[in-house]
Amino acid sequence: MSNVKENRWYSKDHEWVEKAGGYVVRIGISDFAQHQLGDIVFVELPEAGADVAAEESIGTIESVKTVSDLFSPVSGKVTKINDALESEPELVNSEPYDGGWMIEVEVEGDLDEQLQSLLTAEQYEQFLNE
Repeated sequence: MSNVKENRWYSKDHEWVEKAGGYVVRIGISDFAQHQLGDIVFVELPEAGADVAAEESIGTIESVKTVSDLFSPVSGKVTKINDALESEPELVNSEPYDGGWMIEVEVEGDLDEQLQSLLTAEQYEQFLNE
């Protein structure tokens, strides 16, 4: 059974969003996603300052099994990337909700409106069980 954290919103592409303060959110992939991928060996992320759009590709994540696209659950501007993943991509496996976060985005427009288009933790658990 995958670990699903409360106080986060989830996309059907298995990314999570956590409020980081103001209009900034932190984004990563869910425990379910990192289990499906297997051992993560490389993460390619956008540069700080890049514009991202909801449901569009923002980079790739490479595991020993496959390469998968990462999608942004929200629209806005990247304010920070997790530099630790450059030398320690395995943090995504060991700490998908903490040290393995990927980017922070300053949301464009209404934050709550963008979050409403995502799944709550409870809805995401139901989605995983379907």
